[in-house]
Amino acid sequence: MVSAAALAGCGGGSKPAAELPPAAEPPNAAPLTVKPAGIVTKVGKRPEGIVADPGTGLVAVALRRPAKLVIVKASTGKVVDRVSIPGAPRHLQLADPGSSAARVLVPDEDDDTLSQVSLGGRYGGKDVPVGRVVAQAKVGRQPHDATPLGSTGEVAVGAELGNVLQIVKGDKVVRQKRIALQPGGLATIDGGRIIVVVAVKQRVIELYDAQTLERLASEPAGVGPTHVVCRDEGICYVADTTGKGVLVFEWKDGKLDLLRRQYLSSQPYGIALDEKRYKVWVTLPAVNQLVELRARTKSKTGQIIPTVEQPQTVAVDESDGKVFVTGATEGVLQTVTPAG
Repeated sequence: MVSAAALAGCGGGSKPAAELPPAAEPPNAAPLTVKPAGIVTKVGKRPEGIVADPGTGLVAVALRRPAKLVIVKASTGKVVDRVSIPGAPRHLQLADPGSSAARVLVPDEDDDTLSQVSLGGRYGGKDVPVGRVVAQAKVGRQPHDATPLGSTGEVAVGAELGNVLQIVKGDKVVRQKRIALQPGGLATIDGGRIIVVVAVKQRVIELYDAQTLERLASEPAGVGPTHVVCRDEGICYVADTTGKGVLVFEWKDGKLDLLRRQYLSSQPYGIALDEKRYKVWVTLPAVNQLVELRARTKSKTGQIIPTVEQPQTVAVDESDGKVFVTGATEGVLQTVTPAG
């Protein structure tokens, strides 16, 4: 086990805000030198956030310029809908994935809203079509990420420039709390009872009780963390973008520990969890690669897959293990069927 305190000198969790360096950003890609694996489909300019729903077989991609949510049929690559949204989202997550109530959570950084977009099915006791905005709430300044709180219907939102964690139900913020500087990536554990936040400016990972918003833990999270994914039992994987690694944390018996650091050949940015297959997929934008990590506590590097240029984000369809990557430079979606 690696002590979290060992990274404190790099993390900067205790420094005043004025002394902290800027939060990490995705590195710029080199030109492609290797043909991308799998199938590549044009979706539109500046794609970034992405989710794949195993129930509907749909993939949702966030476009930043102009701001739209593109809904794609995973099996064919055909665009089935383009949803206009007020401003540009950066990251997406799914609420109730695999169910008839599956919705895309769209935190809108320009308009300070959280929209919930149906993937077709039922919401509020009514049938709704694919692409319908079924709920929209005004939230704090520049919401960067949002994550569902289990099956409660509530959603946790991190307002990156408001330094606030907010809980939304439908079209209202029902509770909130100021937290560490610039909440970036969000996830949950314990059936949505605990919220996991990576504060990208303060460089810490923090855990909060989803009902009371009491802070349960705070630990340094590397040199420049950006995003996080978690297994429900309490294993979390943090992309330390500046530090060229993935940090593996464990929440157990009321304590958060750093188990290990998985070093990578380049800076990670996008990260997705295939919980069913114990895999974590990480994009390396600078070198146009997708890396597989075996997602147990003693993780190790697996497949390395050539991607489209500037692979910002990644998603997994857990029904079949297919992996989807957005290519920001050319405005494309890459579909990969990994080995194993």
